[in-house]
Amino acid sequence: MAERDRVRVLTLAAIDDGQRDLVGGKAAGLAALIAMGERVPDGFCVTTEAHRSGEVPRAEVLAAYDRLGGGPVAVRSSATAEDLPYASFAGQQDTYLGVTGGDALIDAIRACWDSLHSERAVAYREANGIAHESTWMAVVVQPMVDAEVAGVLFTANPLTGSRGDTVVDAAPGLGTAVVDGTVEADHYVLGGSDPAYVRDSEQLGERGCLTPARLRELREVGERVAARLGAPQDIEWAYDRDGTLWLLQSRPITTLFPAPPPSDKPGPRLYIEFGHVQGMLQPATPMGMSTLQAVLAGMLAAFGLRVEVVDIGGRLYGDLTEAMRDPSTRKRLVKMMAVDFGPRAQKVVEHLLDDPRFAPQKGARRRSAAALKSAPKAAVGILGALARPAAARARVFGEIDRLRQQSVTDPTSTEELLELLEDDAESGMRADAIIWPVASALVVSAALPPLLKEVASEDEIRTVLGGMPYNVTIEMDLALWQVARRAEPYREMLLNTSPQELSSAQLTGELPEFGLDAFLDQYGTRSAAEVDVGVPRWSENPAPVFAMLANCLRVTDPEQAPDLRFQRAAGKAEEMLAELTRRACDKHALRGRLAGFFLRRCRELTGLREAGKFAGLYSLRDRRRRLLLIGAELQAKDLVERAEDVMFLTLPELRTVVRDGHVPHATVAGRRAEYARELHRRTVPVALLSDGTDVETLLPARQSDGRTLVGMGAASGRVTGRARVVRDPASATVEPGEILVAPTTDPGWTPLFLTAGGLVTETGAVMAHGPTVAREYGIPAVICVPGATRHIRTGQLITVDGAAGTVSLEQH
Repeated sequence: MAERDRVRVLTLAAIDDGQRDLVGGKAAGLAALIAMGERVPDGFCVTTEAHRSGEVPRAEVLAAYDRLGGGPVAVRSSATAEDLPYASFAGQQDTYLGVTGGDALIDAIRACWDSLHSERAVAYREANGIAHESTWMAVVVQPMVDAEVAGVLFTANPLTGSRGDTVVDAAPGLGTAVVDGTVEADHYVLGGSDPAYVRDSEQLGERGCLTPARLRELREVGERVAARLGAPQDIEWAYDRDGTLWLLQSRPITTLFPAPPPSDKPGPRLYIEFGHVQGMLQPATPMGMSTLQAVLAGMLAAFGLRVEVVDIGGRLYGDLTEAMRDPSTRKRLVKMMAVDFGPRAQKVVEHLLDDPRFAPQKGARRRSAAALKSAPKAAVGILGALARPAAARARVFGEIDRLRQQSVTDPTSTEELLELLEDDAESGMRADAIIWPVASALVVSAALPPLLKEVASEDEIRTVLGGMPYNVTIEMDLALWQVARRAEPYREMLLNTSPQELSSAQLTGELPEFGLDAFLDQYGTRSAAEVDVGVPRWSENPAPVFAMLANCLRVTDPEQAPDLRFQRAAGKAEEMLAELTRRACDKHALRGRLAGFFLRRCRELTGLREAGKFAGLYSLRDRRRRLLLIGAELQAKDLVERAEDVMFLTLPELRTVVRDGHVPHATVAGRRAEYARELHRRTVPVALLSDGTDVETLLPARQSDGRTLVGMGAASGRVTGRARVVRDPASATVEPGEILVAPTTDPGWTPLFLTAGGLVTETGAVMAHGPTVAREYGIPAVICVPGATRHIRTGQLITVDGAAGTVSLEQH
């Protein structure tokens, strides 16, 4: 350890960059403010070196206290895991104000040290994945400011995310009352990107404790500090009796979702999150993101949508601004959001259609040449599938079988592997064999509501979608159920051994044969978040499959067998199809025949919606394998620590690494850390404005009676059961009949549905993967329930009503 890091007491002004581990987060932040020339009370820091020794350096502390002139001081915790970009530790460790005298100061320092191990601090570290053994406590000592008024300043709006707002809470006297929430503070919102904002500062008028001049000064200081520190800040401040402004702390605002990247296009931009359509809220790896951006932009272009796809917080967002301003597409956007993006995105678009910043503009867009060129091919392909659905299905599943069985060889040299990865046509999939039958399923789904208007309710239409045949994800789940039946002789082993141990044994060939090898050969390309090439497949790590097998083995009631539930849902669907056709014919003969035709085609084609994504997983499997081969070569040359490091580079960056023989280790480590942090993020905005505003925060608040959560019905039926809140399917247990409550679901989650009695999610669309599979098993589902995983507890009795779109909570 360098001599400079053995210091036990250090003045704030003497702290420099790189000493955070010595002085902790709060002291480092104050030192940065001092270095910037901001007005900060003088003070000193009792460093982590003193904490490590276990003894307060009394003589040094008292000498530093005397240099401050004695008198009352603030003694404040400054742990190494404090004021981090992703974890503020606000109020988790102790602060003591008005401490006077040497003995009291020594006691307060010891009390700050002890607060590192308080119950709340330990729980906070565990929730944020911070190791206890790597955390140490420094302590900041500063003279008290005789505050006339004090409070907190946010340089971005912590509620809406707007980087254009400055938010100030203020109260007379010490700022601790504001920070602790023990006083009703004056609340000011300065600026704002939305003209509909209500600025509380205007309502306060002359009654507020801050003058307009002081508000301007606070805003200017906040903007200056945030610009210098490179991130929005949470700043504690105080005005003394002489009217002088003092800064008492500055730390990053940890709750903000990352803002969109700067755009050179005029006016505000609207970004819609694409991942929740696929049931994927976790971040993508950098390599996965670069792959997804290219694939998604190409798919949208084929349908005439020129959408810029951007990375925000590791999630895929599409810039729909031009579509919003195009007179020919803006109204259709609402319907498109409802079908493919869900009710949350639909409400956002409806809200912004009335916003003058997104008013229609003539000549805003033109149809792309690709769309015009593909239109005749689309018409032929879709009409052909509608005319001959059996032949269309045969083409789709024939192509999937071809992709699964085709012999794939990998080049031996790194350069050839890179060239293959850079080839846009490397997937080898015959897109026309799949894309138009899948598109026909979308056409059929869109045609049903207008055809059945005043004939069928939404819930009855959803019943027709139950027990849907020809769905590869359902076939996968039922195949796993059959594996579970064959595994019955090994029941005790599979239930009493951890999924990870079983995975290791499976990969080394130590387990008995009960059909899992064949299952993984067919479906080993799958996983949760499977569209990200950076995520391991089940064939690499089958632990999640073993966790789901254990769930299947817990089903002991024959009537709850998933195959029987599927058959019952299919029977109800066929009965409802006949009933709705009859009703439509009673209304009008021609309309009835059309309704019957589309209802039948719905049963024959809609299951294909899952086929396109499933087929694409084979090329992702090959792409991942080739990337890992390059990673292994780089690892053999000691250029990376592990082969998986290549997933935290983009393809152009990997090309540079191979060419130059140099890996940006700091970049890889930083991206790994950021990825790990984003995995813990509980909520992802469905829509953002370019200034970071979460558009949903601008919508009118939903009314709630406190016991009923409101979402959107996505699968019919009503069920009451115990909730099981799951955020990661990899090792989840869902007992038979429990109601699965999750942030979202993708195909990698659906084996959990084999035992679930119902489904509740925070995001999604009616035709997304999770609700589709729920309907096909006949389990009620309610989607887009805000904060479901926060409001519902595992074990709580809840009632899911798929028709009403509600979740009722049992009150204790």
